Amino acid sequence: LKNSKNSNSQFDPDDVLVMQEEMSGLRGLILESPEELDARLKSIAIVFEEYDQAKRDLSGGNLRLVVSIAKKYRNRGLPFLDIIQEGNTGLMRAVDKYEYRRGYKFSTYATWSITRAIADHARTIRVPVHMIETMSKLRGIQKRLLQEIGREPTLEEIAVIADMSIDETKRVMKISRHPISLDRPVGESEDSQFGDFIEDKRQHAPSESATSEMLRSRINDVLKTLTYREREILKLRYGIGDGYTYTLEEVGRIFKVTRERVRQVESKAIRKLQHPVRRRRLSSFIDQNDQNED
Repeated sequence: LKNSKNSNSQFDPDDVLVMQEEMSGLRGLILESPEELDARLKSIAIVFEEYDQAKRDLSGGNLRLVVSIAKKYRNRGLPFLDIIQEGNTGLMRAVDKYEYRRGYKFSTYATWSITRAIADHARTIRVPVHMIETMSKLRGIQKRLLQEIGREPTLEEIAVIADMSIDETKRVMKISRHPISLDRPVGESEDSQFGDFIEDKRQHAPSESATSEMLRSRINDVLKTLTYREREILKLRYGIGDGYTYTLEEVGRIFKVTRERVRQVESKAIRKLQHPVRRRRLSSFIDQNDQNED
């Protein structure tokens, strides 16, 4: 403004007067001097950066949660990297919407958000658009017959009213079914899950389970001597914990780094594990286990 007073060729005096009046009005509205306003903006920028860093820390610390949920949707005809990407989207949504004052853990809320995002993307059976109207029609007939005859109608009864063949009716009804989640609550108290009642035929003998648990504990102790990223990358690459192994590209997608960077971190972590002190922790367990077998 000072320069504008001395340069009538650039600004008209009336324009300068209007600008001065507007500036005066703005100062009256914000009740702060330009210096105070500048300091406030810098303070806000610092707080916002801390907020962004907290979000990055919260999401980075729960990447394994995304992987553990995503692996349940493997082998369903969808690229695993796409499932991971959807899970990460759900995780970031949970980070944005999480409210700690409500009293529940972040992992609880994040699990729901991640599962919902993946399930929406990775539905087991894709429903063609032209089928939706037919499916709605058959469900309406099914509900109406249930009310009229007091029992679940047969496929033949539904097909007759819908004027469709039995085979076509069966096919459409099958497509309209939704898979049952193993996490679905069971019972009035809803403190049990459907998966709790499914027999696990892969259970090992107690002695084998005890040995495996001891080895797992020993491995975890050794891995704790590594950095968080080194530890998690090794777990993913070698299937430690869940038995699933991941490619360099898949791990890179999870940690949002290149394949080459994953390879470098993995190599560095392995070199650390080859240190005599760390190696001795595992070799002593293996030697002891061999003696027990003899």
